[in-house]
Amino acid sequence: QVQLVESGGGLVQAGGSLRLSCAASGRTFESYPMGWFRQTPGKEREFVAAISRSGFRSGFSTRYTDSVRSRFTISRDNAGNTVYLQMNSLKPEDTAVYYCAASNTGRYFYTPDARYEYDYWGQGTQVTVSS
Repeated sequence: QVQLVESGGGLVQAGGSLRLSCAASGRTFESYPMGWFRQTPGKEREFVAAISRSGFRSGFSTRYTDSVRSRFTISRDNAGNTVYLQMNSLKPEDTAVYYCAASNTGRYFYTPDARYEYDYWGQGTQVTVSS
């Protein structure tokens, strides 16, 4: 069982930056692929970014949705049981509730991008970008 708690959301002007954090419980955090999703009222929760579990030797794989690639960066600190989403050059269309998720799929270098592939979810943190 994994519990996830997001933080770091807030109000920022367009062009600004925020860093979201997701703190995970459990002693096997490094074995979970992790993802960020976002949702606005009346729309389905959509994939933003994912990072694989630790690689067989070292390194990770990452995946991004097209609209955030080159602006957002996902990273993880396995020692601190935390995954991050650095968001730069924010746009009003990035406004949403952002959710952290963990997947039980244990494959190395796997970066799931579908909601059904994730087993644990945080409660979400609001990000609002003003124009």
